[in-house]
Amino acid sequence: MSSALTDLCRFPIVQAPMAGGASGPQLAAAVSEAGGLGFLAAGYKTADGMYQEIKQLRGLTGRPFGVNLFMPQPEYAESGAVDLYAHQLAGEAAWYRTELGDPDSGRDDGYDAKLAVLLDNPVAVASFHFGVPSREALDALRRAGTFTLVTATTAEEALAVERAGADAVIAQGIEAGGHQGTHRDVPENDGSGIGLLALVAQIRETVGLPVVAAGGIMRGSQIAAVLAAGASAAQLGTAFLATPESGAPDVHKRVLTDPLFTRTELTRAFSGRPARGLVNRFLREHGPYAPAAYPEVHHLTAPLRKAAARAGDAQGMALWAGQGHRLARELPAGRLVETLAEELAAASTALSTKKEGR
Repeated sequence: MSSALTDLCRFPIVQAPMAGGASGPQLAAAVSEAGGLGFLAAGYKTADGMYQEIKQLRGLTGRPFGVNLFMPQPEYAESGAVDLYAHQLAGEAAWYRTELGDPDSGRDDGYDAKLAVLLDNPVAVASFHFGVPSREALDALRRAGTFTLVTATTAEEALAVERAGADAVIAQGIEAGGHQGTHRDVPENDGSGIGLLALVAQIRETVGLPVVAAGGIMRGSQIAAVLAAGASAAQLGTAFLATPESGAPDVHKRVLTDPLFTRTELTRAFSGRPARGLVNRFLREHGPYAPAAYPEVHHLTAPLRKAAARAGDAQGMALWAGQGHRLARELPAGRLVETLAEELAAASTALSTKKEGR
């Protein structure tokens, strides 16, 4: 691990920030206390809501933790496509007895206000999804003592991260659950993402930044693999989704290992941006027709997703999950970190023994 990351956590294990309620103070605290790096997801929260969770988390642990922000999105011009999708979702609204959301509820996710909070009340780590912050923002965070991470899904995006002045890059492979953190949403590129090990190698040969590997990692042996490939740490999301400290709905936790949910797909059905989730009825019926309009589609479907969750209806929820979801373990978050660290140590020892035997 790079020395800066080594100072933040005992193990090279980062808990991914999962927006929508899964990554709250309880989960982040449990991970950090166990020797990993816990993360709060500020996406879809207000700046004050984020601040209150930071205060709550500081009351639960004195260990370092991170906060993740979504970058503001460019204007979407084809409002007619969103209107057509809303028409297609009218039956869903009637079924769940709710109204569709307002697609024009905001594009910047309160980014400037959240950044101001992090500059006034610095945290150990700040990470960014859906684009690259300005050099001025990254420099300001560095002066405040905050280590910065930015997601990249290609070597070219990693180069943009390095040029902007971030401290490290998160290499997000196509296996990852939830939203792909592409810097630009290009529909023509849907499904053309790069597998994690290939991506780590490409990024390592393109930039000099430390790399945090993310995508489908569920076991300590996989952490050992990405470290051997040149990563400094591994980021795991789905692995922590099933823990009791996760804020995900119980039905979401259960379906991760439910044999009825056999696979994941990248879909725009729920948010308008490619995101990997378990294949359910909503994804199958609406995915092919969802426009490339984020966050408009996210706002539009929010009441539907909430209503489905309240009803315990997995067929109408956004069941974000990585390709390794069947390997989820219902362990307390702290125990999961310890188990992953034990598996990592065993895999590393086995690798060293094989090398010495040659």
